Amino acid sequence: MSQKTAPAADRMKCGVKFLHRFLRSIGFSRLTSTREVQELIKDAILNADKRNYTTDRENGDTILVEFCRDFAENMGIAVCGELDDEDHFIYYYFYPYLKGTGISSMEDISIERHAATESYAGVCDDVKVGVTLIFYLQNMISYIKYRNRDALPVKGTSLTLSALADQGSIMMPISKSEKQKQKIQRSTITRNQLIEAARRGDEDAIESLTLEDMDTYTAISRKIQKEDVFSLVDTYFMPYGVECDQYSILGEIQECHKVKNRMTGENVWIMTVECNELNFDVCINEADLFGEPMAGRRFKGVIWLQGAVNYPNE
Repeated sequence: MSQKTAPAADRMKCGVKFLHRFLRSIGFSRLTSTREVQELIKDAILNADKRNYTTDRENGDTILVEFCRDFAENMGIAVCGELDDEDHFIYYYFYPYLKGTGISSMEDISIERHAATESYAGVCDDVKVGVTLIFYLQNMISYIKYRNRDALPVKGTSLTLSALADQGSIMMPISKSEKQKQKIQRSTITRNQLIEAARRGDEDAIESLTLEDMDTYTAISRKIQKEDVFSLVDTYFMPYGVECDQYSILGEIQECHKVKNRMTGENVWIMTVECNELNFDVCINEADLFGEPMAGRRFKGVIWLQGAVNYPNE
């Protein structure tokens, strides 16, 4: 479909009645009113860095539109809606985003539409994480284009994850010798193989995993009486609250750098975190982060998980 120019602000039908919880994560912590958010959305539409269009054949050939504007490196807001017959933009919703770097997973991905809005959730069952990953799909337009062509499922895809955090703290790493690191790596490989076998119905693998979990629970219950839990638990990735794409994590920082929101001047930390062998980028407002991030240290916080499916030939 040929790309149309952005509609003028006076032709936009837009009503915003809420503040997105994770707007502060990308440097908009001082937004407090509906009017300010409306102005932000209008600015993102009129000055978008990227515009995506497609026809949604499942909804009467509706022309879906997505405007994305970056306010720092790989970080901004996306405004989604449709064009009516007179090319008026009808607002659906907006969300803050962080575009991830690198490949987080090569496992199969399934995508489902949210019930209330024209937005989508992705599901990835990666054995190394220990839980089923549910994330907010960033590139829904690409997915709908493949769906329109009846080209689903697509082979050869990969997943790039990212996350927004509205609270977090920096923790020191657990000291480990090279021998201990190699032992942990071997144990992780063995456990992943057992999990994969258990998923195929191998009863011996299921029994081995059950016994291993019981031994781990017993050992931690004994040690935790005298030691701090974070000196025993190196990393974790757990569902948080009632929304299925939010998680509480503890992971090792691989790389970090600070960026500035060009509109507000607020500083935001972007960190590449390894958590349960899963690598993804996390951004958090400097005002919401307790401690100084540095490679090798650990990040502990609550995140909203997002992801982009990397389709072949895109």
